[in-house]
Amino acid sequence: MPQQTARRGGAVWALVITSVAGFMAALDNLVVTTALPSIREDLGGGMDDLEWTVSAYTLTFAVLLMFGAALGDRYGRRRLFLAGITIFTGASAAAAMAPGIDSLIAARAVQGVGAAIMMPLTLTLLTAAVPAAKRGMAYGIWGAVNGLAVASGPLIGGSLTEHVSWNWIFWLNVPLGLALLPLARLRLSESYGSGAPLDTAGTLLASGGLFGIVYGLVRAPVVGWTDGLVLLGLFGGTALLAGFVHHGSHAKHPMLPMRLFRNRAFAGINAASLLMFLGMFGSIFLLSQYLQGVLGYSPTEAGLRMLPWTGMPMLIAPVAGYLSDRIGGRPVVAAGLFLQAAGLGWFASIVETDTSFAAQLPALIISGVGMSLFFAPASNLVMSSVRGQEQGIASGTNNALREVGGALGIAVMASIFSAQGGYETGQTFVDGLRPALWVGASAVAVAGVAALLIPARPRTAEVRTRDDEAAPAPALETASR
Repeated sequence: MPQQTARRGGAVWALVITSVAGFMAALDNLVVTTALPSIREDLGGGMDDLEWTVSAYTLTFAVLLMFGAALGDRYGRRRLFLAGITIFTGASAAAAMAPGIDSLIAARAVQGVGAAIMMPLTLTLLTAAVPAAKRGMAYGIWGAVNGLAVASGPLIGGSLTEHVSWNWIFWLNVPLGLALLPLARLRLSESYGSGAPLDTAGTLLASGGLFGIVYGLVRAPVVGWTDGLVLLGLFGGTALLAGFVHHGSHAKHPMLPMRLFRNRAFAGINAASLLMFLGMFGSIFLLSQYLQGVLGYSPTEAGLRMLPWTGMPMLIAPVAGYLSDRIGGRPVVAAGLFLQAAGLGWFASIVETDTSFAAQLPALIISGVGMSLFFAPASNLVMSSVRGQEQGIASGTNNALREVGGALGIAVMASIFSAQGGYETGQTFVDGLRPALWVGASAVAVAGVAALLIPARPRTAEVRTRDDEAAPAPALETASR
């Protein structure tokens, strides 16, 4: 059995490198939102094109995350981490130079591929480098940096769009990526997982199923719910996902072993994550346009006014990580989700064509505190619910379901918006926004209920099969290179 060797980089370097990489990936989820009106004005396109500008990234990110984690486990986590950074950086430059909306969407999709390889390995590399007793605080710092990306995404996107051009929201990633490449190569140790064969069939089933469902939800408001391609996407995607579940239950080495979901902690936190991101991302997608298109704020002003919500993780995420070490992650995560739901519900109840910022502020603060309490403890719950050699796939699964939730949230809530309102006037926008926000609040409230189903102190060994219990788990294979 291979033994774990000393890591040349140490916990501090691992925390810095993985946090910056996570910042890049998380930033691109939201940096586009305040730039959407300018992108629409410059490159053209309708509501469905704007959705794809965001969803092309989140969708490829989501469907390839677990495959990216599996590639890292098999071929080397540091090696694939470097490959992911390279792809992401190159695609960011391509997005910055996009001459039209279609080429921008294509570049965003490739960005998602790079992020899908890079992002799940950040938590795996960090977990391998940090002692178990300090992981809660490390996850808290990692979550705070990701929270900084969420906070600064709308503000950075708005400021660059207003004062330079929207293209610079993508150029920003290039120097960060180029700086990370040598640091990761020199300061991170290589590590491997179990070496199981890649699950190509599972990847194709998951990718095809999710693409079909999101495609159907995005296109339906444009061409109608009875359109042949819409119905094919919705029903065909559902069938493919059912096939993915069957495959994960019966294949010898599936990308996502369905037995993991027999663990209440793993199942509960992943259900909560999907629903949380569904409600949060769909709301931010619409609210960023509401602040500019209805209330008349500039892109920078819109980004600044969202800071009480999106900026709160910078202050509270480290505290939430500390609390999760002391009292367990379940009560912290559940409290955060119910606060986020209350904030979205408050916003839905007061949104009008002339709502003042003072009236919005309580909803923004409550939502921000709720989101902050969710991030770090959720990561801790995910990584502590599985054995060491399964942490790569656990991280990939949780990140994938978060991104699936984000893509579905934008698609579902934009569909509700389009059915109930539109861009014609400020009032029609509000008429569509209000029911969409109520749906988002409801989804996050259900996520809170799912979090309450998590055991108070999840046991890592709970997911073992009978064969697993008969033999000790293999040690994590690492090798300095």
